Amino acid sequence: MPALTPDTIHAATETLSDLTDYLRENPDPLEALALAEPLLDEYTGLPVQLADTLRALARALQEHPDVPRTAQVDLLITELRTAAWEQTDQHTLHYVLDDLRDLYGSTAVNGQGDGRCH
Repeated sequence: MPALTPDTIHAATETLSDLTDYLRENPDPLEALALAEPLLDEYTGLPVQLADTLRALARALQEHPDVPRTAQVDLLITELRTAAWEQTDQHTLHYVLDDLRDLYGSTAVNGQGDGRCH
C-alpha cells in the first residue's frame, strides 16, 4: 500500500466535493443515484468507512505511549467513538437509494423518463 499523506486524503475529499458540485448541476436522476451508490454501500460506503476510521483513530491515540493519560483525552477519545457509532447508524442510507431508484424506475416506465443510467 502506498504511504498515506494528508495530500492523498485531501484528494479523496476533493473528489467528494466534485461530486457535490456535479449533483448541484441537476444530472439525470439515475446517473446521480449511480454516482452516490458507492458512497452509501451498506458494507464499504462512506458512513461505514468513516466510522471505522474514527474508531481506529481513537484506538491509535488511546494505545500510543506519547498520548497523555488525562480525563480530557479520555473524553475526546470517547467523543470519537460516539461519532463512530453515529456514522455507523447511517449505513442504512443505501436503502434510501434503493427506494429512490425503484420509484424513479417506475416513473420512467410510466413515460416520464427512460429508466436507464447514462
